[in-house]
Amino acid sequence: MHPRFAKPFDTLSAPLKAAVQPMLDSADFNARFTPEQVATLKAATGLDDRALRLALLPLAAACSVAPISKFYVGAIACGLSGSWYFGANMEFAGQGLFHSVHAEQSAISNAWLGGETGISEITVNYTPCGHCRQFMNELSTAKILKVSLPDDLSALQSFLPHSFGPADLDITDALMSPQDHAELELQSEDPLWQAALAAARQSYAPYSQGYAAVALQFADGRIFSGRYAENAAFNPSLPPMQMACAHAVLNGEDLATIRRAVLLENKNGQISQRDSAQSTLKALGSVKLEYQAV
Repeated sequence: MHPRFAKPFDTLSAPLKAAVQPMLDSADFNARFTPEQVATLKAATGLDDRALRLALLPLAAACSVAPISKFYVGAIACGLSGSWYFGANMEFAGQGLFHSVHAEQSAISNAWLGGETGISEITVNYTPCGHCRQFMNELSTAKILKVSLPDDLSALQSFLPHSFGPADLDITDALMSPQDHAELELQSEDPLWQAALAAARQSYAPYSQGYAAVALQFADGRIFSGRYAENAAFNPSLPPMQMACAHAVLNGEDLATIRRAVLLENKNGQISQRDSAQSTLKALGSVKLEYQAV
């Protein structure tokens, strides 16, 4: 079990402790629970879906990296497949607050990177801010998405009346809908660049066509990538560097152990992620960003 889970683990009920410990102890635990694992936890505790997610929230919040606010937010996204995905807020010390990743964004991107095409419900330990409500309104399942809080369960639309979204900009696509930007090509056998290419081809940028992805390689050899996730309101868009960092941390990596970082983006896009990615990376150490526009 990752040390970050030790304290919240002690607060869980005895039946939940016994059932979830083997999952947390597994070397394969990747901040998500499969439908089979969810069924095991429900059978062991007698809790329904919503109650179980609320009970697991302290574990998700333990993944938070909040050196500035000291405010730890956890989220659990329920994918259409039935799998559950952790998310937590992330801040970058010394950098502008706009670099931050919100817990809802973290959980949604974790699910998206896990192959999900939509979210049916998201459970959070604090009420989503306007930024997150707008981000969730971009989702393929925004019209049916439910938001579960410790004291409330409501449709996303009730949190965001008179909403602005993709349809207002004549976009019929949506975040988490399948993407395939096969026009992006790269002549390299480097596994890190190949990971970035695969992620960039699945990025979502209907407004700028700035398809982009970051791939990070850590001291233990593991590679984690992040895709650009654009938003109709522009500012809530999630850059690929932030998504890659959040995904790595959820999987137990220490960002101080990044050994290589690459950014691949569409040379024909209207925007570039290069300066933003370099700025974020600077906060993490001395690794230089490797870059290609294709």
